[in-house]
Amino acid sequence: SFFVKSEKDPDFWKEWAQRTLKNALTLQDLNKNVAKNIILFLGDGMGVPTVTAARILKGQMSGQNGEETQLEMDKFPYVALSKTYNTNAQVPDSAGTATAYLCGVKANEGTVGVSAAAVRSQCNTTQGNEVKSILKWAKDAGKSVGIVTTTRVNHATPSAAYAHCVDRDWYSDGDMPPEALQSGCKDIARQLFENIPDINVIMGGGRRSMYPRNTPDVEYPGDKKHNGTRKDGRNLVAEKELLSLNPNDVDYLLGLFEPGDLPYELERNKETDPSLTEMVDVAIKILRKNERGFYLLVEGGRIDHGHHEGKAKQALHEAVEMDRAITRAGLLTSIYDTLTVVTADHSHVFSFGGYTPRGNSIFGLAPIVSDVDQKPFTSILYGNGPGFKLVNGTRENVSTVHYEQNNYQAQSAVPLSMETHGGEDVAIFSKGPMAHLLHGVQEQHYIPHVMAYAACIGQNKDHCRANSGSPSLSHISPTLAFLLSVKWLLC
Repeated sequence: SFFVKSEKDPDFWKEWAQRTLKNALTLQDLNKNVAKNIILFLGDGMGVPTVTAARILKGQMSGQNGEETQLEMDKFPYVALSKTYNTNAQVPDSAGTATAYLCGVKANEGTVGVSAAAVRSQCNTTQGNEVKSILKWAKDAGKSVGIVTTTRVNHATPSAAYAHCVDRDWYSDGDMPPEALQSGCKDIARQLFENIPDINVIMGGGRRSMYPRNTPDVEYPGDKKHNGTRKDGRNLVAEKELLSLNPNDVDYLLGLFEPGDLPYELERNKETDPSLTEMVDVAIKILRKNERGFYLLVEGGRIDHGHHEGKAKQALHEAVEMDRAITRAGLLTSIYDTLTVVTADHSHVFSFGGYTPRGNSIFGLAPIVSDVDQKPFTSILYGNGPGFKLVNGTRENVSTVHYEQNNYQAQSAVPLSMETHGGEDVAIFSKGPMAHLLHGVQEQHYIPHVMAYAACIGQNKDHCRANSGSPSLSHISPTLAFLLSVKWLLC
């Protein structure tokens, strides 16, 4: 029988390293194929501390210590660092960063799909400053394109793929100042349907931005906060319920599963709301039917929300779910013709430490009490955020509260209603054709240029052999499906 040596045996570590070395030597033959398909997994707010903590959590969820576990993204052969600053911000936001990794141009915070010449909230700085995204480059090259997110489909990250907007908060025209509307600026939801009209797959939340003001939501008709928000009276979605869906019969899919963001993975109703993995599965099965390949943007968008709320457990479970989706995408594609990139837009002021022993619950306590206030403390802490709490003028004693519960807010050094982003570099993991070009410490806006170069789209086509006589794609009658959550069943 196979005997695993103990970690106490030096040979255990030497043999592990030798296996790793042998594997590394195979990378000397670079994969210079053309990337037929390109996939970007964007963990919103998934800084390096979040990746490490998610790895430990994933291991502990399957009964291991956790530290030695490998996430799917950990298995990617190439890693680089991404410098995330915006043109006007040292610590960036999700809109300016999305413009960088989707449009290949750094931009101001709060703006999507426009250059740094555009000023946040100033409508008249939009025109002439629009920048196109890699989703558009891929569409123009005849590829199928898709967007899958756990947030609203008109949230900062996905919107930079199709919209040009000087304010990320202009979700619907009901969220815009009258002067912006009078000056001809369009809300982001409307741009989703008008700018690139034939995006093949769109899945996420954000229904309420698509319906006229006061229209009751299909799923929560009695809850006014979920009503439509549009002032222009338009219904952007011609409603059509779908009980089951066969990806082979569908070429275009719009799935809007919630009025706002999708629920956290830990709180998801498995009957009505799909997981990120399930959405990625369906998206790839639809997109891969195009013989010219596809571009897919996948956002694990609520890692960020968990951190902002100081709820590390929610954030880390969101990150683990995105890693599952990465595994699923890997099973449905091949590294020979698919470039897969995993990165974050920015980090958070989330940390874990405290000299915890091996296998300590990632949500657990440090092994000693503070030598200053004689109180225990959790390993996970935030630099700032809502978890700051004084009891009788001193730090709360965490042993008196349920620090392992889903919505526990970890302690922070500075009280804020919302925890902030972190400014340090984030990781870029990549595998597949030309993945080796994502190396070293790079500016964030470099990412889509590499992806486009690998796929022979956008401005980098000189190195590509002309695809002689590839038959043009003609979908005789493209099948359209609208999903409004109601039932999520896969054939």
